[in-house]
Amino acid sequence: MTAQDWRTERLDEFEAALRGEGLSELTLAAYRRDASDLLERLAIDSALELSQITLDDLRELLADHLERGAARASLARRGASIKRFTRWARASGLIDSDPAIRLHTPSPGRHLPRVLTRGEAMTLMERALAAATENSPLSLRDHALVELIYGTGVRVAEAVEIDLEAVNLAERLVRVRGKGDKERVVPFGLPAARALEMWIESGRPALVKAAQGSATASGALFLGSRGGRLGVRQAREVVHRLAGQAGIADVAPHGLRHSAATHLLEGGADLRSVQEILGHASIATTQRYTHVTSERLWSSYTQAHPRSGAQD
Repeated sequence: MTAQDWRTERLDEFEAALRGEGLSELTLAAYRRDASDLLERLAIDSALELSQITLDDLRELLADHLERGAARASLARRGASIKRFTRWARASGLIDSDPAIRLHTPSPGRHLPRVLTRGEAMTLMERALAAATENSPLSLRDHALVELIYGTGVRVAEAVEIDLEAVNLAERLVRVRGKGDKERVVPFGLPAARALEMWIESGRPALVKAAQGSATASGALFLGSRGGRLGVRQAREVVHRLAGQAGIADVAPHGLRHSAATHLLEGGADLRSVQEILGHASIATTQRYTHVTSERLWSSYTQAHPRSGAQD
């Protein structure tokens, strides 16, 4: 067995163990990628070499990533991946002790992506709508995609995994499968309903017809230009492109999700409801948005209230 074969088998076994925990495909891919990086950088080609990993080895590995400019969130994820892998290796009998037990990694921090103002969000949606009036299949899809992400706050990975049968236009509800394979039902507004209806009735059938003879994702809500299920990278490119065309600051799909959460809270939605809509396991995650709304509230107060002290 070659060194590469040994690594591949261990990574396959590690991924299989993680799958039993119901993790998302993106999380699985990240854990596997980081575990592979660990084995390759430390030249681990056998169980014997794996058992010789030390805490200092792991610290130096993370330090190297830090020197290369890795962000805190990236280091935190890599540290978590390493700990999961060495813990699995110990439980599988590949090593006698876990060298990562005392490995400390930086917390990912509480940074949130840039949040659009309500005006910017409306400008983005209006740009997508203007393009959709051309009735080209892709412009109809792009309009429906951004309306759905902003209208529901779904993650981009969740949006591209939605199937047609999960959308209820009559009741304006969509069934979403989130992290940990957990399912939730999310409401959406009339603009998103109209955009989805146009896409489903006109744009999507045109793409399916054009893709005849090619493999099509018959059950997928959003399709790529060749008829297959739209990918996460393609969806990100759609949002970035529309933001540029709208003349607003660049925003990613995750920024649209955060904007949706912030605008919900600014509009008076309670934390528990927003937690359910976003699919957060813990309300502490949802509470990260409250500081954004508080900052905007304070900004409005200091600009408008005669007793704010701003004019002193």
